[in-house]
Amino acid sequence: MIVADITAAELKQRLANKETPILIDVREPWEHEEQNLPGAQLIPLGSLPEKIQELEEYKDQEILIHCRSGKRSATAQAILRQNGFTNVRNVEGGMLAYNEAP
Repeated sequence: MIVADITAAELKQRLANKETPILIDVREPWEHEEQNLPGAQLIPLGSLPEKIQELEEYKDQEILIHCRSGKRSATAQAILRQNGFTNVRNVEGGMLAYNEAP
């Protein structure tokens, strides 16, 4: 089953409601330092394949993945799905959309 992606506005609302989703940032460390979302775990896309085992406990839980624009996170989403993760959602538009969301 493929789950739908999440809009930046929906994520912003969930964070405002004090939800604490499993949030993975696949940008580079310098990007994460410039701006990051509360509780986001930084795993740059290039290191995701060797760090997948660190996420095993979340295999059947909702995981939200974001990057700058949504492209790297879409790639990360595909990698996780290929490795048996069942509920991975890409944040559409990434941080660019998040910054513009109401």
